[in-house]
Amino acid sequence: MQKNRRQLVSSIGILSALGTMAPWALSAEKIKPSNKSALIVVDVQNCFVEGGTLPVAKGAEVVPVINKIASAFANIIVTQDWHTQGHASFASAHAGKKPFETTNMPYGTQVLWPDHCVQGSNDAALHPDLKLPTAQLVLRKGYHANVDSYSAFMEADRKTATGLAGYLKQRGIHTVFVVGLATDFCVAWTALDARTAGFTTYVVEDACRGIDLNGSVDAAWKNMATKGVKRIQSSDLKIT
Repeated sequence: MQKNRRQLVSSIGILSALGTMAPWALSAEKIKPSNKSALIVVDVQNCFVEGGTLPVAKGAEVVPVINKIASAFANIIVTQDWHTQGHASFASAHAGKKPFETTNMPYGTQVLWPDHCVQGSNDAALHPDLKLPTAQLVLRKGYHANVDSYSAFMEADRKTATGLAGYLKQRGIHTVFVVGLATDFCVAWTALDARTAGFTTYVVEDACRGIDLNGSVDAAWKNMATKGVKRIQSSDLKIT
């Protein structure tokens, strides 16, 4: 009798604890992207991996993860950084400036980068190991010589739209999953603009890598969480 009583008390305690947990914590159900979802693969290019002009640490590690989850998506959009020679975001375009310093542009503070992803160069090419059979659109950004462009939706002047939001909405897509390089710049800006445009937005953390300038990765995640971007892992997706 005493043993049974202890078991009952223990069971009640466990059930009580479970009752205080969020519903998602009790469910092992995975997220299955529908035909109204799109995977946005951000800037997985030679320039952003080892051997490139602006390498992100362990950037190439995102490629097999992206290839794996791509099979779950009927709709895939790929972005490609596509800069002009002497682009305004390059440190080399500003006398006395070094990469990763900042300068003031008409649209605000601009981080200055090494020359990278110059149009037509192998450095700007998509990573050769990407396998995205349902990719329908390659969106090039950063080709306006005087404006940088991180987001797939809006250039850095916050006025010039790329047209991606309209493209997705016209096709009835309401949910986007963002992956690629780099977490704290082009991925974060894309995810934030997706939320502003009204899309349910996920960022797949292990399918991204960050540059992390002075804590910029943590700051990006906090900002995204505040705006309602959902942070998940590739293992959270149902892949068939």
